[in-house]
Amino acid sequence: MKYMFLMYSPEDAWTPEQWKECVETSMGICQELASKGQLLSAAPLHPVTTGETVRVRQGQRIVTVGPFAETVEQLGGYYIIDVENLDEAIAIACRLPPAQKGTVEIRPIRNIDGLPSEKLELKTANSLEKFMLLCYDDEQAWAEAGPAAHEAAIRDAVSLTHRLDAKGHYLSAAPLYLSSTATSVQVRNGKRIVTDGPFAETREVLGGYYIVLAEDRAAAMAIAAQHSGARLGAVEVRRVFELPS
Repeated sequence: MKYMFLMYSPEDAWTPEQWKECVETSMGICQELASKGQLLSAAPLHPVTTGETVRVRQGQRIVTVGPFAETVEQLGGYYIIDVENLDEAIAIACRLPPAQKGTVEIRPIRNIDGLPSEKLELKTANSLEKFMLLCYDDEQAWAEAGPAAHEAAIRDAVSLTHRLDAKGHYLSAAPLYLSSTATSVQVRNGKRIVTDGPFAETREVLGGYYIVLAEDRAAAMAIAAQHSGARLGAVEVRRVFELPS
């Protein structure tokens, strides 16, 4: 089963020394998971102050500077793993440093037919940068729109992945299961705290992601505006911080 880890913590909670230790510890865990064939991708994201959020309403693009959600703990990075079950995913999440200062949200990833093959190990060319597009959905709005509208949106999203792939700009994309399937993990004083549900209580919740290559932030924003989810929700654009192999 594939899972996405969303690493939330206050950005001011880390001293430079603690951040370095966090990265080193996390990379060690990455190497361990990779040796077992369990790691698909992982990376920190650039600070939330560098993010932008795109919405499309009545054909007009609306861009706001900053992250989608105004919360104390902000999304700082992600893991995509493939393990047997949720219990194994929780055990891994508890070992990650952000669980001790913030929250690791675990979301199961949906398989969807028709997506191009993933290229997560592809290194960026000098002229391209790697971005993550975080697609936030209003689940109630989609429920009211009905199954036909939702299926049409999925077809549009898959079509976008193929257009990106044809240009060499596609790395990965997938929808997530509903927010009701989320599990949030914290570690406090050596004890793990596991709760059902997503980290943030917001109307629009993370429904899926794209990892793409783009010439610059403006180009990544243009991709985000093409995503069908931007019409009923929002797409947050964050640059991926690439670490050594």
